[in-house]
Amino acid sequence: MKPWEVLGRTRTLDGTELTLIRHPSEYLILANGQSLMSSRSHSSEDALAVLGCDHARTLARPRVLIGGLGMGFTLRAALDILPPAARIVVAELVPAVLVWNHGPLGALAKHPLDDPRVRIEEGDVGATMRSNRCCFDAVLLDVDNGPVALTASSNAGLYDSEGVAVARASLRPGGVLAVWSARADRRFERRLRAGGFRVETDRATRRLKKRLSHTILIAHNENVSAPARFRDPRHEPADNEKERSG
Repeated sequence: MKPWEVLGRTRTLDGTELTLIRHPSEYLILANGQSLMSSRSHSSEDALAVLGCDHARTLARPRVLIGGLGMGFTLRAALDILPPAARIVVAELVPAVLVWNHGPLGALAKHPLDDPRVRIEEGDVGATMRSNRCCFDAVLLDVDNGPVALTASSNAGLYDSEGVAVARASLRPGGVLAVWSARADRRFERRLRAGGFRVETDRATRRLKKRLSHTILIAHNENVSAPARFRDPRHEPADNEKERSG
């Protein structure tokens, strides 16, 4: 059997080691030696875009934010269904992931970073949401393992009550927050509802007419008025509701 080939290695700001490895039939990105994502199975990443952009695709000039580039499959699926005048911002915190997608991973998703509708922001998706109030028709989050089983504790802030408020404030009325999760998380669903969203999970998945090995949470910002202001944690105490499992 041919051994795995190491193509790249990097560390995130919190010290997590990411490794890109290749086998003749598969690419893997490992986080501290554990599989984080694979090129062999990306149906749930595709579904994140299809379900999350269901409203945006009907608009003439939608604006979409993708948090977490991964192997580019979510971005490719979004590009395939969004109109020519769409604009997609991809926020990616790890520079090496961008390098890998421009290099050995690019062909897997047909080089989505080369599409002129795409703009890359190298940094935290939370910061992108904070600086773009009432801006996006869809926000697609595929960061870490979702709100559960985090490999990096620094990602928890995207999924606590403050993170939910920030995401909602970045959406236009009628916009959608779509979240990829390694498994169902009823507590996070309740947090989304408490934050003003209408949430669906199983019903959204059934629209695809296929079973997914992971969970896609679809949260609708149905408030026709501008979202309530979110607190800036730089000036107020941090939310003590941060939760992490795994």
